[in-house]
Amino acid sequence: MTRRGLRRIEYSLLAAGLAILGYCGAELLNSHIQQARGARELDRQLDQVRRNPPAVSVAPAAIADGTPVGEVEVPKLHFSAVVFQGTSDGILAQGVGHLDASAFPGQAGNVVLAAHRDTFFRGLRNIRRGDLVQVTTPYGMRTYAVDLTEVVKPTETSVMARTATPTLTLITCYPFYYVGHAPKRFIVRARPISG
Repeated sequence: MTRRGLRRIEYSLLAAGLAILGYCGAELLNSHIQQARGARELDRQLDQVRRNPPAVSVAPAAIADGTPVGEVEVPKLHFSAVVFQGTSDGILAQGVGHLDASAFPGQAGNVVLAAHRDTFFRGLRNIRRGDLVQVTTPYGMRTYAVDLTEVVKPTETSVMARTATPTLTLITCYPFYYVGHAPKRFIVRARPISG
């Protein structure tokens, strides 16, 4: 191969690398913008609920996808993120998603939250049994204690099933440092201790 041909390959690879970096940077910027937008909307909702408390202490059943519905925080891991209704790719690019069919914090059943392992739920790799997870919505704050973590196949959908008792389930892809579509799912199960 000639020097000129090698130079063309070098420039092509450099351009591809810059395009990938630009795309990743744009996605990161978008997620920060959406988190800020979601936080502002949550503040507005919290203020509205404080001024005019609802008769029901939990959120209504029908919430439009993409609507900010709360915030999840793991104090020990110094992690917090806005939770949006739904779990489509577009929503998970903005923040943590609340699975449509799952319970809402304060309701009986399984509250299922999902996020990407390489963005919002990266810190879950360090979560341990007994760690506290706080979920705040306009209808109150619930504190959960982690009971277990496990790794399952993506086809193991029973982790999202309804439960007889209040439960919080956090789901992300696994392994955390895998390049490409991860072959497994990391599950965190927690039980309410207050609220």
